[in-house]
Amino acid sequence: MDVSLLTWVITCAVILALFVFDFFTHVRVPHEPTLRESGFWSAVYISIAIAFGGFVWWQWGGTYGGEYFAGYVTEKALSVDNLFVFVIIMTKFMVPRIYQQKVLLLGILMALIMRAAFIAVGAAAIAAYSWVFYLFGLFLILTAVKLLTESDEPVESEREREGRIERWTKKVFRTADHYDGDRLITKVDGKRMITPLLVVLVVIGFTDVLFALDSIPAIYGLTQEPYLVFTANAFALMGLRQLYFLLGGLLDKLIYLSYGLSLILAFIGVKLILHALHENTLGFINGGEHVSVPEISTPVSLAVIAGTLVITTVASLVVSKRRANAGG
Repeated sequence: MDVSLLTWVITCAVILALFVFDFFTHVRVPHEPTLRESGFWSAVYISIAIAFGGFVWWQWGGTYGGEYFAGYVTEKALSVDNLFVFVIIMTKFMVPRIYQQKVLLLGILMALIMRAAFIAVGAAAIAAYSWVFYLFGLFLILTAVKLLTESDEPVESEREREGRIERWTKKVFRTADHYDGDRLITKVDGKRMITPLLVVLVVIGFTDVLFALDSIPAIYGLTQEPYLVFTANAFALMGLRQLYFLLGGLLDKLIYLSYGLSLILAFIGVKLILHALHENTLGFINGGEHVSVPEISTPVSLAVIAGTLVITTVASLVVSKRRANAGG
């Protein structure tokens, strides 16, 4: 896939412009978005992501177009899991609803910048060492197992994780005890201090980086093109703020989402290991020669990922409704 520097620059400029547009039209004036507003703009950003996928398909062909869509769907699914964490963080810090949009947008932008660094490192590692796919594959399988073991008490696991980030932030910076509107920095007795809103921003940003440790290897299992990895991540994160307010209480009903995501990560982990065997250069495996193993195609990957998400979502909503009816 030949992507020129100009294409990279234009793509990054468009993505940045969309974030700027989002800030000045929706976030600059604090307010709690309505379901109609959230639903409309969620549809807009999903449409933009699909349109970009169509551009990739037209410009570079169906193979890369399929890889982009597989990556986008995977990243979007994993980003929904992020929303559970966002709810926990917002609840713990008692962030007023009218200020949540700002901290979410800035946190997502911060996460995207740091993810870009992960993507660059991953691309360099893959280009230099083909055996990195073994590490990515094993890491995803272990992550899938860990996600399953934590699925019984995900709230406690996430609270412990974000609590460590919070303690580090308060240790490094002087922190005020109260919110000052939507300000990130305030003055207390003439001294500059960060507000709890900035603490929340740091917690959300770095928590998303921890999620990137799962999602970046996962998408590299679907495409080895850094351009597609970056754009799939960017467009998946871009509508996350609207999705947060749109889904709302629906998140509690997605009781089987963790199981579906763990299955997807394990599947991609196996796909990566099969690819690593096919490209093998390690001397202690088959004498450093390629191993003749079947590789999983992009259409199959997309079908497995989409099918898993549909089944787990439908099953979650059906079971949640039955439990609600039984309880009522």
